[in-house]
Amino acid sequence: MRTFTSLDELTAAVGEELGSSGWLQIDQDRVNAFADATLDHQWIHVDEERAASGPFGGTIAHGYMTLALIPWIANEVFRLDTPGAKLNYGVNKVRFPSPVKVGSRVRGHVTLTGVEDIPTGKQMTLKYVIEIEGESKPACVAETVVLLVG
Repeated sequence: MRTFTSLDELTAAVGEELGSSGWLQIDQDRVNAFADATLDHQWIHVDEERAASGPFGGTIAHGYMTLALIPWIANEVFRLDTPGAKLNYGVNKVRFPSPVKVGSRVRGHVTLTGVEDIPTGKQMTLKYVIEIEGESKPACVAETVVLLVG
């Protein structure tokens, strides 16, 4: 895990891949829990019998579930041991090139793409690529923005 102890150290790392998370198994219980939390019970995610004859041969994870793994990936890859608050500000771009089939494993790769001065502190931009084990296309590519204030 990469640890940053100063904002200068963080700024100096712009353009670097910070690392990769471990692999995470995507099982039906996790997908069902996400469906319950978001009230999104579309059959392609939760109805194993119907999905077996669907386009992917089984259930798939929600795209937004894959996106929601970003905080876990970040905690696996790097730590900001700097003063002040770290606030999620948003996502500039998100794409889901390939579905995550239940039973597969995913992991994330993180690149620090920017650190800019803003009136309240710094704005950090990160690129996440969430890969699926054994697949050529990633499950998700996202650019997130974090405010470092205080």
